[in-house]
Amino acid sequence: MAASGKSVRLFLVDGTPGGLVTAEIMNWTGHLLAGPRSDLLALLRREEARRTGVYLLLGDAPDSVGGIQVYVGEGDDISARLTSHAREKDFWERAVLLTSKDANLTKAHARYLESRFLQIARDAQRSELVNGTAPPLIALPEADVSDMEYFIAQALIALPVLGVNVLRVTTIAASNVVPASQARVAVSAPRFTMEQPREGLTASATEVDGEFTILSGSHARRTQVGGGSYVALRERLEKDGTIDTTTDPALFTKNQVFASPSAAAAVVAGRSANGRTSWVEDSTGLTYGAWQNRDLDDTTVGAQIPTAVLTL
Repeated sequence: MAASGKSVRLFLVDGTPGGLVTAEIMNWTGHLLAGPRSDLLALLRREEARRTGVYLLLGDAPDSVGGIQVYVGEGDDISARLTSHAREKDFWERAVLLTSKDANLTKAHARYLESRFLQIARDAQRSELVNGTAPPLIALPEADVSDMEYFIAQALIALPVLGVNVLRVTTIAASNVVPASQARVAVSAPRFTMEQPREGLTASATEVDGEFTILSGSHARRTQVGGGSYVALRERLEKDGTIDTTTDPALFTKNQVFASPSAAAAVVAGRSANGRTSWVEDSTGLTYGAWQNRDLDDTTVGAQIPTAVLTL
């Protein structure tokens, strides 16, 4: 059965992509408002900012794998909390507010959402959490828990549309350290292998929801042998324990998302590498690049594309 579509409605409040943006999903009571710190005053004047809800503060973190720092908070009146954070916290450059259009979120709901978002952010491992504490999950009636989990599910769809990926968790079953040959993907997804027999390297990866992920237990060259644009990334992965260099070859200790197959290949090889040719799809034997283009020669595909597009 094909996945059901979602309609996410974005509104550029001041008509520019870098200003305040709102996001909504049809039949969802939730509401997202995002904006840069430079537009904080305009954000605070919005009616949504005075509601009960949760918020994310985002800033750069060059030494972390995801390159992002995030603080998760909640409040009866989010604007009051943001005003305080503007004076006390320097790291953040963007704020994202999650509230309810029907104003039915209570303080207890917001505390539940804060705890769950912190838990999800830790599981996603895409950011550096600034929160010094992890509040326990508050007890809610069963019906309220169901409502909040639905709220979370919709928020996790809308947030990446706003470019916020800190809570994005790839659905892969192999969460523990296991040999790459034994890793299993929890969804129907292509599986790719990169081998370098001379170095005894074998790495496995998959592409889920448009993201290229090396699986836990995959090999990587123990030391880097060349420069390139991914040297700093490799060093960060070693620093945070994602790559264990105490073994030879080195091992990925957990699943790791990469910006591209080439970034993944370069980290595995310890030097610059072309991901489109280095990775081979297991079931077809095609390189990643050939696998991407596998259906383009089908004559029925060309028949469905307008002539104006084909001749551009």
